[in-house]
Amino acid sequence: QDLSPVAYDPELAHRIRDLLAAEPDLTERAMFGGLAFLVRGNMAVVANHSGGLMVRIDPTAEAELLATTPAEPVEMRGRPMKGWLVLASDDVAADAELDGWVTRAMTFTKTRPAKRPKSAR
Repeated sequence: QDLSPVAYDPELAHRIRDLLAAEPDLTERAMFGGLAFLVRGNMAVVANHSGGLMVRIDPTAEAELLATTPAEPVEMRGRPMKGWLVLASDDVAADAELDGWVTRAMTFTKTRPAKRPKSAR
């Protein structure tokens, strides 16, 4: 029996899954120490390793969102990831907050071209 800790908040992942239940072309994949939700192969949201939410956003809206919401920029290996924001678990505790961020992420991600499966490349 594996008793190792889960790398992400399973309750948050369940809440995201419920919001996206009717979404076609949705997949889940363990990535970045969390659970990523992808649409047509593009990562949209991640229940991250710190219990918060990582969201893909339109990069042109990033400065405004950083100034007007509790979101923070995402950094990987000390480098900013343009078009990605992270929210602490407290910032998405209410269903309306989580729904708003997931909707924003899905709306933008759906504008991206579908990725082909690796086997098709």
